[in-house]
Amino acid sequence: MDKVAIVTGSASGIGFETALALAREGYHTYATMRDTKKGDKILEIAKKENLQIRIVELDVNNENTIKKAVEVILDEKKRIDILVNNAGYFLVGCLEDLTISDLKDQFETNFFGVVRTIQAVLPTMRNQKSGTIVNVSSVAGRIGFPVTPGYISSKFALEGLSESMRYELFPFGIKTIIIEPGVIKTNLFATLKKVTKPDSAYKDITEKVMKGLLMMSEMGTPPQEVAKTIIKAVSSDNPLPRYPVGNDAIMFLEAKKDKTDIEFENYIKKELFS
Repeated sequence: MDKVAIVTGSASGIGFETALALAREGYHTYATMRDTKKGDKILEIAKKENLQIRIVELDVNNENTIKKAVEVILDEKKRIDILVNNAGYFLVGCLEDLTISDLKDQFETNFFGVVRTIQAVLPTMRNQKSGTIVNVSSVAGRIGFPVTPGYISSKFALEGLSESMRYELFPFGIKTIIIEPGVIKTNLFATLKKVTKPDSAYKDITEKVMKGLLMMSEMGTPPQEVAKTIIKAVSSDNPLPRYPVGNDAIMFLEAKKDKTDIEFENYIKKELFS
């Protein structure tokens, strides 16, 4: 019987590499994306390597596309073994510069999109008494940084959701895993949404933090490393709750663990503003 995996946001970056990695591990992989026209590259690789990858339309903000995608998968394969929730985007802007609409849009994709997709696959996984849900969070899901409060809040929410799910779902044989990348070398920064008012009091800090983030992204961890971590996690009989990825993520988390809140705050201020 085929092992079946679904990956959201598979058009590029982490989702793209994860879909390929799962297919290389023998999973019949449904690489989902909003615009299926962007699936040509992954299909070309799949054909060359003889991988079981199929492109399916799925927009995490559109419940109908989620329902339809799951119906197609169950009609074809009758089961779902792994769901990787990767789709999301990066909202940049200090809180005073953001509108409530900006924040709602960020949560609509990064948080509620995950909830919709999970709810669509859970009945199948419960009936199977097995399944693994992988939520791609971020080191920003555990550490606050300036200029990205909308993005960070959505990832903090995702972490809390995932922790709660672990308790609810383990009696049904369903595992929940959180992946926490640092800055990854992807097109995340090319597709980010930046909000800054023309007369913003936060213009200088926004520009400084953005410059630092862009520099970090050029030296960031390759998305293939995140995919490798996901494969390691889903292959484990007893996966850890969290898997940080990237030296920067590990460095920040170790620093937070070893310092008081004030010490860590001063450490971040020094890193960002000195």
